[in-house]
Amino acid sequence: MNADHPGSTLDDKQSPADSPPTDNVVSRRTPQRYPRRKFRTGLVIVAAVFLVILAVLLWRYFASYESTDDAQVDVHLYPVSARVYGYVLKVNVDDNQHVDAGTVLVEIDPKDYQVAVDKARADLANAEATAKSLNITVPITSVSTLSQLKSATSDVENANAGIIAAEQQLDAARAQLEEAEANDVKAQDDLKRYKRLVDKQNVSEQIYDQALAAAKASTAAVAAAHANESAAQQAVRQANERLVQAEASHNTAQTGPQQVASTHARALAAVADVQQKRAALEQAELNLGYTKIVAPASGEVNKNVVVGLNVQPGQQLLTVVPLEDVWITANFKETQLKHMRPGQRVEIKVDSSGRTYNGRVDSIAGATGPLFSILPPENATGNYVKIVQRIPVKIVLEPGENRDQQLRPGMSVVPKVHLR
Repeated sequence: MNADHPGSTLDDKQSPADSPPTDNVVSRRTPQRYPRRKFRTGLVIVAAVFLVILAVLLWRYFASYESTDDAQVDVHLYPVSARVYGYVLKVNVDDNQHVDAGTVLVEIDPKDYQVAVDKARADLANAEATAKSLNITVPITSVSTLSQLKSATSDVENANAGIIAAEQQLDAARAQLEEAEANDVKAQDDLKRYKRLVDKQNVSEQIYDQALAAAKASTAAVAAAHANESAAQQAVRQANERLVQAEASHNTAQTGPQQVASTHARALAAVADVQQKRAALEQAELNLGYTKIVAPASGEVNKNVVVGLNVQPGQQLLTVVPLEDVWITANFKETQLKHMRPGQRVEIKVDSSGRTYNGRVDSIAGATGPLFSILPPENATGNYVKIVQRIPVKIVLEPGENRDQQLRPGMSVVPKVHLR
């Protein structure tokens, strides 16, 4: 086509000679398309690497701690009960009042217990006096029984000697009696002979009278000898009786060691009675002291006692809540305890205030929670369904975290245990 029609078909369909301009167009478009593709590919790669790094960081973050919402604040409650019976005179605290350990909370009427103390003190004084008297008696009894034994032994020896002397006197009296009887027989025979001679007048009356006097004298001597013999026999009997008495006294004196032992035993019993009375006095004083009921620990008080109440031993009157000794009990699933150890750092968020406290793992319970219940489960019976168990974990607060004592037992918290 001619040059007058530049927009004709021939112009649109260019000849091979016109190809260089076409190559230039393509060459202009190619540098623009390849950089975009490279940019997009690089962007995808960067995003993928970023996502992988983010996933790894998230995995490491979520694997670095364990948390549970099954947790609450715990504390050991101190029940305060009466140790003696009596009438309540004073209640010195109100509900939710803070008290220090040793503060007198309740006072019971002490009059009966004061009387018991006075009586126990008097009984102790009496027992001590009795014990002192018996302790003095022991050496006196020992010396006295020893003297009695020596005296009784001497009396036995003297009685034996007296028997020997009395028997000797009896023998002498018998010999004298025999001699007197022999003399009497001779005198009587002489009297008879002189009687015949006087009758025949062969001797004088004077000789006969002498013979008669001699016969009477011999008869009197026989009677006197009989009396001496009887006296000697009586002396022997008396000596034997004295010996029996002396032996009885000696036997009694020989029981002196037993008497001393008995007195010593009574003294020991008196000492034991003193100890018993002293223990009774101490118990009475303790009971008197129990009329003032004191706080066993520092904390806030919840009371259920009023003035005028007659209380019995063991009756609970108040409860002390030691707010400075609270801890956290968190019931973690057993699958969460794989890397949990005592001493790991814990962040505790309180639901009521939103405040976060710092603590640490103190210990892990020795059994799952259900085993501490009144009726623990028995998996050996019935159909078994596996349930992930929870194990209590004790978490203690770091020193000074609960200085304001805002944590209350029973509050719900969310602990976060850092495993790394």
